[in-house]
Amino acid sequence: MEEGFRLILEGMGEDVNREGLVDTPKRVAKMYAELMSGLSGDLKESDLLKTQFHEKYDEMVYLKNIEFASMCEHHFLPFTGRAHVAYIPGDSIVGLSKLARVVEFYARFPQVQERMTYQIASLIQKTLNPKGVAVVLEASHTCMTIRGIKKAGAMMVTTKLLGRFKTDEKTRAEFMATVHAP
Repeated sequence: MEEGFRLILEGMGEDVNREGLVDTPKRVAKMYAELMSGLSGDLKESDLLKTQFHEKYDEMVYLKNIEFASMCEHHFLPFTGRAHVAYIPGDSIVGLSKLARVVEFYARFPQVQERMTYQIASLIQKTLNPKGVAVVLEASHTCMTIRGIKKAGAMMVTTKLLGRFKTDEKTRAEFMATVHAP
């Protein structure tokens, strides 16, 4: 990656031996390794929701405002935002941090927001077998705010509703009300 970024700098007409740029390729390689840590394979989907607890709880479990940063796979510019994740337990619940870990896991790949939303909901559904899953991602995409159309402040919102969140209007309305509550 270092050599690749060095070539990009040279392609821009920069002097890669200039004091401020000498270590930049190394820093950029380190940054991308961190931001794309999902590609390393160190953590597996199957590890994310392993710790489950059997509880008789049949109401919505909801973690709101999970901040995330990911990289748009089309322009390799960041998109940042918040995830809202809910599920209605079947036979088990997971520790609260596990929901945030699922969001963080999928954010660490070259992404599109639509896929990331689907991946989060699908993993929770597949692993916990809950009565319903709801995921909303709200994000600002720098590929749209600092280049191209340049519409700062625009937020993309994606949703994935499964089970009761999709079939029961009252359950869906309760979730959406909490997403939009201050």
